Amino acid sequence: MGVERAGFEEVPVSFFDDPHPDYRRWRERAGGAHPVRILGEAPLEGWVVTGHADCRAALTDPGLSKNAATEVFDRRDGSEEGPGPGRALTAHMLNSDPPAHTRLRRLVRQAFTARRVAALRPVIEGHVGRLLDELEGPVVDLVRDFAVPLPLAVVFDLLGASEGAGEILKAWAATLSGEEGDGEVSVDTAEALVGHIRALIDHKRAHPGDDLLTALIAARDEGEGEGEGGGDDGGRLSEEEITSMGFLLVAAGHQTTANLISNGVHVLLTHPRERAALRADPAARTGPFIEEVLRHESPFSIATMRYAVQPVTIGGTTVPAGEFVQVSMLSANRDPAVFADPDRFDSSRPTAGHLAFGHGVHHCLGAPLARLQAEIAFGALLSRYPEMRPAVPGARPLWWRNPRHRGLRTLPVLLRPVRPGGPGAR
Repeated sequence: MGVERAGFEEVPVSFFDDPHPDYRRWRERAGGAHPVRILGEAPLEGWVVTGHADCRAALTDPGLSKNAATEVFDRRDGSEEGPGPGRALTAHMLNSDPPAHTRLRRLVRQAFTARRVAALRPVIEGHVGRLLDELEGPVVDLVRDFAVPLPLAVVFDLLGASEGAGEILKAWAATLSGEEGDGEVSVDTAEALVGHIRALIDHKRAHPGDDLLTALIAARDEGEGEGEGGGDDGGRLSEEEITSMGFLLVAAGHQTTANLISNGVHVLLTHPRERAALRADPAARTGPFIEEVLRHESPFSIATMRYAVQPVTIGGTTVPAGEFVQVSMLSANRDPAVFADPDRFDSSRPTAGHLAFGHGVHHCLGAPLARLQAEIAFGALLSRYPEMRPAVPGARPLWWRNPRHRGLRTLPVLLRPVRPGGPGAR
């Protein structure tokens, strides 16, 4: 981040232990947006929007742009683009507005239709079973050993990378293992990922299949959809765009789902009544449970970058042109104006209207797939390990210190009670 600016409230790293009191304070303060600088391993600065109505409006406000937002941020911050992946990782739909966003989203949305997602159920069940078979206990870290590798395996399948690219997959998974860092992709990791993605693209060009990456390559190499994009290349993808889309699908496709699963398991470990209700009637209770996890501890805390292309009024506060606006879904989903007693976890409450997956044209394409993975994961864990418990009862959870993510950095659990004289007994 650049030089500190007057008027911006500086928030310490302890914010990540429990950000909800600060969000509550900002919601209750007059005005809909507040200048804030959140410290930590991935510092964030901007006008934070916290109320549900204001967040919903901001997510569709045409005065807030996403076009090349990361590059705009770097220029404002005084950063100069040096060695690194640059646009190879940023030329994707989460860093663009219509019509470019419309063109890019159209090229991938067919992979996330209800029919295609439903067809992935046996594939996901296979990955879940394999990962649980590989757990070595009695104590395991469910973030490292289950919540992260599951969505990575699923997105690899979507990209057609599950066969014939073993070394690429191993390197890719290692960079996103979640063992170190801040929950973001570092510069070094990003540079490594670009190399892996380009290698995978080359592999798929030589070995095309019925998968999303092959379809994206066809859109690049054959000009699929020409004339519909409104740009110089119509509907075609540039080489930067296909590399960036591959990166987006892996990075965004795994982090939100990993957080959803780990946050949900944490609830199961700390809310015995919720756990008992879910085990007693999984068919009826799993869906509402997942929606309440999404609302109560939204896995993607703050939406991706937006900046004001003109003065924008949010809840009575005018944000000057050129400023960055940070829309907090985590805060919006605990707004008492919409959700009664919002800090209490209650899967029997109505959760319609939560913003965990965003709103408007940037609503998360992968939301149905994330929900399906969570459904299968929770069911399998409770069925196989009905007595699963925290490895250290009463220990404070360790959260990612990254304002955009709300997820556990580690989740050590005891899968089975240790019997006297049995394996793991001391």
